Amino acid sequence: MACITLLSDFGLQEASVAIAKGMLMQHNPGLAIIDISHEVKPFYTAQAAYLLSAAWRHFPAGTCHVLLFDLFSEKTVRVLVAEADGQYFITADNGLLPLALPFIGNAWIYKELSVAELFTHWLEAAGKAIRPLQASEPKVMNLQPFKLRSVPRKKPLENGDTITCDVIHIDRYENVVLNLTRDQFDRTGKGRPFRLEFAQVEEITEISNYYADVRPGQKLCRFNSSGYLEICMNRGNAASLFGLKLGGSRNDIKITFG
Repeated sequence: MACITLLSDFGLQEASVAIAKGMLMQHNPGLAIIDISHEVKPFYTAQAAYLLSAAWRHFPAGTCHVLLFDLFSEKTVRVLVAEADGQYFITADNGLLPLALPFIGNAWIYKELSVAELFTHWLEAAGKAIRPLQASEPKVMNLQPFKLRSVPRKKPLENGDTITCDVIHIDRYENVVLNLTRDQFDRTGKGRPFRLEFAQVEEITEISNYYADVRPGQKLCRFNSSGYLEICMNRGNAASLFGLKLGGSRNDIKITFG
């Protein structure tokens, strides 16, 4: 059954999430509203893209993903819609969607807001767009095509046999997700031994499948269910212990093969 999802950088200390849900429910009674996350670091597009890319494929056709992230990054504020595999995305033109779904094509303009309009006006338009999208397609709704703005994808830096990684997410358990996928790791490593170095003195030299592969309190690295490498501790808090931070300039995480 189709539903609505929400992804935002609002946090949970303000009323913004409740306002968003209330306004969307007024226009779409009976549709379930599912939270992807509201704990995205403000303006940190890489984290928002990681969370969206991990979640969206698990929803049924007809789902509308409302992306309440960095809504006012552009001088001209638009409510845009896009489609992928029968699901719909309502977003601002902030680079998030092309980063999360690299194959996404053009979007369409559902509404262009005036300079006097606010967050609630954006939500009002998003709420009104959902039923028509689920009943038809953007292509036949007489919407004007729009090319989404892209932002550079911060890829792991490869230098010979060394890859330098960035942190793109830290989860509730303080597992540290890196911007390195299994495909990239295998392509560079070619089955060779490796050494993952971080926090100046820490290193890991093998990939684990499960947290329980090591004793409680020991560190490990593994590929998570989304296919990204993460630094973890079995029943511990890797981010705090090793001083790793989202967007931190001193993470200094390197993998050397050979």
